[in-house]
Amino acid sequence: MALDLIYLITAFVATPFLLYRAIRYNKYREGWGARLFGAVPRLDKATNGRKRVWFHAVSVGEVNLLKTIVARVKADRPNYEFVVSATSKTGYDLARKLFESECPVFYCPLDFSWSCARAMRRIQPDALVLVELELWPHLVKYASKIGARVVVINGRIGDESFKRYKLARPFLASTFRRVDLIVANDERAAAYFRALSPCPERVLVSGSIKYDGALRERSNAATRRLGELLQIAPNDVVFLAGSLQSPEESAALATYAALCDEFPQLRLIIVPRHKERFEEVARLLDESGVPVTRRSTLGDAPTGEVDQAGEAQGRKVERVVLVDTIGELGALWGLAEIAFVGGSWGKRGGQNMLEPAGYGAAVSFGPNVRNFKTIAEALVNADAAVVVNSQEEMQAFVRKALESKEYRERLGANARKLVESGQGATERALAPFFALLDE
Repeated sequence: MALDLIYLITAFVATPFLLYRAIRYNKYREGWGARLFGAVPRLDKATNGRKRVWFHAVSVGEVNLLKTIVARVKADRPNYEFVVSATSKTGYDLARKLFESECPVFYCPLDFSWSCARAMRRIQPDALVLVELELWPHLVKYASKIGARVVVINGRIGDESFKRYKLARPFLASTFRRVDLIVANDERAAAYFRALSPCPERVLVSGSIKYDGALRERSNAATRRLGELLQIAPNDVVFLAGSLQSPEESAALATYAALCDEFPQLRLIIVPRHKERFEEVARLLDESGVPVTRRSTLGDAPTGEVDQAGEAQGRKVERVVLVDTIGELGALWGLAEIAFVGGSWGKRGGQNMLEPAGYGAAVSFGPNVRNFKTIAEALVNADAAVVVNSQEEMQAFVRKALESKEYRERLGANARKLVESGQGATERALAPFFALLDE
């Protein structure tokens, strides 16, 4: 009851901000039956020895990680049922795209006691699997109360998050005690989880599942389709700046503007991190005077039909492309020979740099990568990525990669080799999970 009261007070104080975001960015407008009242799909209890697993992912990054996890679960335990929840709208939309034909997809309830209790009664899971870190006290409590195993997979916790959790440790002890298994993505995260949990023996290490989720074949169907749609020519060198936040788009555009005349083979693809910034970035590009094509204007012509469809309509794709769609970045990285992974100059803490690394791109990112600290260190130490601290350093890196094919191919080969060496984490993470459910 006390925790519910804290949540209600917090929600009341945040209401003006939430209303502004709802009006300005079209956020928080749907799913309130599930969020506030636990009105998730009502399912019968799994029978005949079947197990039902509730997978929860916060947003796009975690939902993408679920692709790897769910595929392995389906392969190893084909009799398992599963449901998927997400927190953000972009995460929910991507989860529907990936999983709705196979299972129920819904917004996760907010951590009020009544919404979590009702959701658990309606889903009746045998296990609640939280991707990376979503230890909400009521969600965990009511999962445990109905006898569901609670598991964190690919658990990660950064330095700043650990400090906050450590301050709240006395209040979170019962929550950690209800967690049956935490499979951390590296030794640093495992040490933090053991320091926080009253049951440190339940913390294991698998390595990062993101290694397994990194595609390596540039010839995959989704990448080929996008390459044709964007009219990428064989001699083009694509500089893709993805998962960007301000001012990273400006830096990528300035880099392109400074180098495009000298290197006419250069193409630029800009992918902002958040949907609500698409129009803002579009205005930035328009004001620059550089001709730009928006991905959303190109439709989805099937592979092999793009040339006919585009040329028949007189459609020309410019040298600079703004990707104002969701869920395509993973395949788009396969077009890049030079990559900058955003969210790494501001406070976000970086984004997944293994995706371009798996394709063998020459990878760069900024210095603020606390969310991917171990992965970033491994890439830099393997001569598989470069840290760029400013627009000037970004421009120097892209210039060097354009001037020397050998340089960018060496970085890319080292990156691909590192990704290959880190794979197998999904199997290591799921083995103790399966053992837990088989008890």
